Amino acid sequence: MENLNRRDFLGVAAADTAATMLYTSEKPNILFLFTDDQRFDTINALGNKEIITPNMDFLVHNGVSFTHACIMGSMSGAVCMPSRAMMMSGRTLFRAPDDLADTIIFPQVLREAGYTTFSTGKWHNQPGTFARGFTTGDKIFFGGMSDHLQVPVHDFDPAGKYLQEKRYIGKKFSSELFSDAAIKFLREYKEDKPFLMYVSYTAPHDPRMAPKKYADMYPPEEISLPENFMPEHPFDNGEMTIRDEKLAPWPRTPAIVKEHIAAYYAMITHLDEQIGRVLVTLEETGHTDNTIIIFAGDNGLAVGQHGLMGKQNLYEHSVRVPLIISGPGISKGKKSDAFCYLLDIFPTLCELTGLPIPETVEGQSLAPNLMGKQRKVRDTLFFAYKDIQRAVCDERYKLIEYFVNGARTTQLFDLANDVREINNLSADPKYSNQLSHLREEMAKWQKEVDDPMVKRIDD
Repeated sequence: MENLNRRDFLGVAAADTAATMLYTSEKPNILFLFTDDQRFDTINALGNKEIITPNMDFLVHNGVSFTHACIMGSMSGAVCMPSRAMMMSGRTLFRAPDDLADTIIFPQVLREAGYTTFSTGKWHNQPGTFARGFTTGDKIFFGGMSDHLQVPVHDFDPAGKYLQEKRYIGKKFSSELFSDAAIKFLREYKEDKPFLMYVSYTAPHDPRMAPKKYADMYPPEEISLPENFMPEHPFDNGEMTIRDEKLAPWPRTPAIVKEHIAAYYAMITHLDEQIGRVLVTLEETGHTDNTIIIFAGDNGLAVGQHGLMGKQNLYEHSVRVPLIISGPGISKGKKSDAFCYLLDIFPTLCELTGLPIPETVEGQSLAPNLMGKQRKVRDTLFFAYKDIQRAVCDERYKLIEYFVNGARTTQLFDLANDVREINNLSADPKYSNQLSHLREEMAKWQKEVDDPMVKRIDD
């Protein structure tokens, strides 16, 4: 496992990066668009021709798309909570507390550097930390999931006291509600300093209940069944009956999976239109030319692949997420296959805004990738789910280990030829070297990130 040393890297790259940026005296604004449960392969411009996403496509064509951006995993079934904690703190899974208590977060760093920091939408990491990071906000949802037409929200409280009795129900579909708040902020913003606008949607998380106009765009019978569709997962992965898995009956049928995918796509298309409204307002208010736009999702989702419906697993469909970054000085229409995590966003923003990266941050800056100066960030990626699943991958192979009820199950996939992770090669002697290599990499990662499972796996 060869992670770049951050201090060494910054010493070499800072001058080159600063020379390439278009904003030298004026710090850029930041618009962060964050979606909930959106898988990496749900954008038309990135290869999914069945989905309609013109505004996400616009971001793809105007920035750098990281096609192998991932989350590190979760130690709980609520995968989005640690995902957001890692992203906000720049810290790895076992060092990023879900509540972010006593942890530096990137909105806090920007706020202390003079940014106006605004947030709307989902905040899943405790109100106290939210108050530390944001100077203002609107329609703030402190929770994990909600009916999209009945979202309990708070107005911004400068004192940071978000009491239950102060909550009220938003009057619109969640994606519209949060986009309206973002648009209002842009139209009213008159301050002579840069802003961070964090717009955190709850779509396309279930309940998947897109307005009829968007649902009608996706007749289920016209949806392709995933190549790795299975009626049931082939073995007990340790999380077979969690809430997400109960969204469809067993055995899964092609018809029911197509219905779920159609509803999932409809939610994303509706969300895409709401994102478009924000982008148009950014242009109308004169901020586009000096705004870094980040578009990302907090985790993926199976939706019928491998016989699963949820995200409580370590397959590609659940750990890979969209990540697109655009803005002044950033390459346009480029794709990077660099191995990166959402936790790399924190140091990337620090470098793009000329701010020092806190010592607590473990992520790697992606700024050189954005400028076309570097391809590789890491040689391998590591993933974990509770104390039952561990995985690691290199540029070709992926190893997943399961530890359930005293039994150990191993999967090895050749991602170059089997991106859907269908053919398990772990028992084939021809792949013994690859299996050994990835087990060694897994052990290195576990020690590096203080995984409490390391002794169990070594045994």
